[in-house]
Amino acid sequence: MRIDRSADWADPIPPVRREVLSATPETDEGRPPLLFVPGYGHGAWLFAEHWLEHAAGRGFGAHALSLRGHGRSGDAPGAGLRAYAHDVVQVAASLPRQAVLIGHGAGALVVAHALARYAARAAVLVAPVLGGWGTLGEALRRNPGGTIPALAGARLRVSRRQLFGRELPDATAREYASRVRFTSRRAQYQLITHRAPEPPAGAPPVLVIGSQHDGIVSPAALNRAAQRFGGAPLLFPGMGHDLMLDTRWREPIDAILDWLEKN
Repeated sequence: MRIDRSADWADPIPPVRREVLSATPETDEGRPPLLFVPGYGHGAWLFAEHWLEHAAGRGFGAHALSLRGHGRSGDAPGAGLRAYAHDVVQVAASLPRQAVLIGHGAGALVVAHALARYAARAAVLVAPVLGGWGTLGEALRRNPGGTIPALAGARLRVSRRQLFGRELPDATAREYASRVRFTSRRAQYQLITHRAPEPPAGAPPVLVIGSQHDGIVSPAALNRAAQRFGGAPLLFPGMGHDLMLDTRWREPIDAILDWLEKN
């Protein structure tokens, strides 16, 4: 099947400075590098807090990308899903070996689109927000105060209760939540209006993980995401949407690394 990518040359993605934070293992054991992709409003700091060094300690080169307009990457107020996927593909292609793509939240949707253009070693979707009208319905039900203004052009807002489990101290949760800033209204709208991702190149294994207590992604949405890739979600009860910042952050990253060692 021929896939027409005429937009790539007719409307090329402009270059931008990309923030990539990395942690490398003491010895190179030939394991695939990991590329972590944060969700909208987050930056590479999301994974640098705990997961990068932990993965490196277990022998995996670990890298986290801030999508354009996020973190310390270059400003891009009108950026959308195509530009985000382009950033992921470009960084993944620069790594020394075939990479594992790990996307969180709406970053999982970016990864799903990037998989059509980059033959990843494997992929992991963490608390995935894969978009569509169902995503809007859940957002209106779970977070009407932050979602309704966004439909009128304001930036989406999420609460501390949606992002973290109850075990995380309030002061820590507030500090993390203050760093979450949605930047692109176009990308917000594309969560609802985007076209479904093309099939992944090379048919990599895909793992979906999350929590049934996530304040953003429902258990039904986790099941749908996992079924799309032929599996069932791996769940971590009591944790919030930002599993990598919660008090029990080691559990999901160890589960991911254990899965990668078997696949």
